[in-house]
Amino acid sequence: MTAEMVAPAWMHTQISAEQYDSWSEEQCAGIEVVDGMVVVSPSASKRHNRLARILANALDAAAGPDWNADTDFDVRLQDVPLTNRRPDVTVYRAETIDLTPTRPEHVLLVVEVVSPGSETTDRIVKVDQYAKAGIPFYWRVEQAATGVPIIYTYVLDPATRAYRDGEMFTGVIKAAAPFSVTVDLGAI
Repeated sequence: MTAEMVAPAWMHTQISAEQYDSWSEEQCAGIEVVDGMVVVSPSASKRHNRLARILANALDAAAGPDWNADTDFDVRLQDVPLTNRRPDVTVYRAETIDLTPTRPEHVLLVVEVVSPGSETTDRIVKVDQYAKAGIPFYWRVEQAATGVPIIYTYVLDPATRAYRDGEMFTGVIKAAAPFSVTVDLGAI
């Protein structure tokens, strides 16, 4: 059995931004592109999706009229080689709602909810990619064994293009940056 019999040929070669942009929304769902290579993401758990939705709703309500918060869409980190990430929650400029692709300069905050199998990517790889792309804030939500999420926040140091540690929250987020927001994730 050859690799082509198991997975489509496009999964074995680099794709360009132009190729990706020609695909349908259905073809792009559930994947990210890293250095031109398609990475398939497994379906998230209901708990993961609920955490992301509650966070997105709270961030959207707190962000004011200049920012929107939403889930499950691409952020184009670079064109060559193509790198598209699909953060669990993205806070982006409201005026860019109809612009595609969403670019790092449109984004204020990205949130990743860590799931089994995404630990290294969410804790190390994406942190570096988002920082190098210039996204000002990154939050990582860990789904602890106790069931009460732990939220780590990071703030971009523009001089080094690296994140420095921000605040850590257990269950309830009471953040002042990038804007004031309180979210209770402990009741999920």
